[in-house]
Amino acid sequence: MEITDIRIKKVNGEGKLKAYVTVTFDNCFVVHNLKIISGQAGMFVAMPSRKTKSGEYKDIAHPINSDFRNTIQTKILTEYDNLKDEPEQEQEQEQEHEHVHEPEDKAESSESD
Repeated sequence: MEITDIRIKKVNGEGKLKAYVTVTFDNCFVVHNLKIISGQAGMFVAMPSRKTKSGEYKDIAHPINSDFRNTIQTKILTEYDNLKDEPEQEQEQEQEHEHVHEPEDKAESSESD
C-alpha cells in the first residue's frame, strides 16, 4: 500500500495539537483526521479516534504493524517539516485548492439524476 497524497492543515495556537492530516492510499482510499501532536519525546502522528462511553479513546483506523505505522509517521512528519519552511501565504493558497473526495457511487448517482 502506497501513500499517494498527504494534506496538512496547521492548527494555530500554543497547544500540543499542531495539525490535522488527510492521507490518501493508492489513489483510492482516504483517511481523514490524523493528528500531528507535539509530545514529550517529540512530534508524533495520532490516528483518527473516537471517545467511547467509558471516556477512553479508540482508534477508528490504524496500521496493524509497526513498520507501516513508522512509514506513515515518517512521511507525514517530513511533509509537515517541509511546510514549516514555506511562507504562510503559500500554505493558505494550497489549502484553498484542496478538494473534497466524494464516494464514486454517490457522484455517479448525482450525475444520472
